[in-house]
Amino acid sequence: MHEILRPLGAGSRVLDLGCYEGSFGSECCPDAQVIRLDRASHPAASGFVQADAARLPFCSETFNAVVANHCLEHMDEVDCVLREIGRVTRRGGSLFVSVPDGSSWSDRVYRWVYHGGEHVNLFSSVGALAARISAQTNLDLAAVRVLYSSFWFLNGARFEPRPPRKLWLLGNGNLRAIAWLTYALRIADRLLGTRTSVYGWALYFGQVTEPIETDSWTNVCVGCGLGRSAESLIANRRLRRRIFLPPSYWCPACGAWNLFTSDPPAPSPPASLNLQNENR
Repeated sequence: MHEILRPLGAGSRVLDLGCYEGSFGSECCPDAQVIRLDRASHPAASGFVQADAARLPFCSETFNAVVANHCLEHMDEVDCVLREIGRVTRRGGSLFVSVPDGSSWSDRVYRWVYHGGEHVNLFSSVGALAARISAQTNLDLAAVRVLYSSFWFLNGARFEPRPPRKLWLLGNGNLRAIAWLTYALRIADRLLGTRTSVYGWALYFGQVTEPIETDSWTNVCVGCGLGRSAESLIANRRLRRRIFLPPSYWCPACGAWNLFTSDPPAPSPPASLNLQNENR
């Protein structure tokens, strides 16, 4: 989403939709006014508005950018939400959307562990999703990026008072076990052509002035869920190498231990960004 946020100057407004505490820091666009909106109350969040995303309490063409980060899968009236996004976005504005692939093994595990996890919408085709968003918002698709999972949601510390018994099958929430699970699935995907470690997609709509990063990053931290490119980890000398073990690194953000994998080759630029008939 940073390609959308970084260029925003003074007087710009950003709507962070369905974000609770916020899906990005104010330092990402320091000159812009950020409005955080969620149906659940969070009065401590700066610029917070409690409202229904399907009925936004804003005038038309209020925002230069809208961010819907990991939230559309939770919303009951998706088409109403998308129409509202299109209404409040200014001409020449932009939209960032990220969602899980509802057909992926990652999302199925999440819903199994969290008894559905309040995922009421299961998007399984990026082409159909992109077409649906464009039709409802009148914003053209600019780029798509495949996102990888780190299975950080299996972290035992996320469960109170203790992890459920079913988590014993997946390492009982131990971060080292999750790191090895993630690594094994990445290697299996590479050898077998499967998608067991894919999370979902990031989609960009509207006018984005910065070049959009479309390469996929497989090094996603098991502790905090932040991704980094393999190139940056190597360049910053983050890797640790030991005999008979794959390379590893400690997350610069949270300090969690992760196993390193190389990133897949950059995808070829599509002849057209009309993805309606593209397979997942």
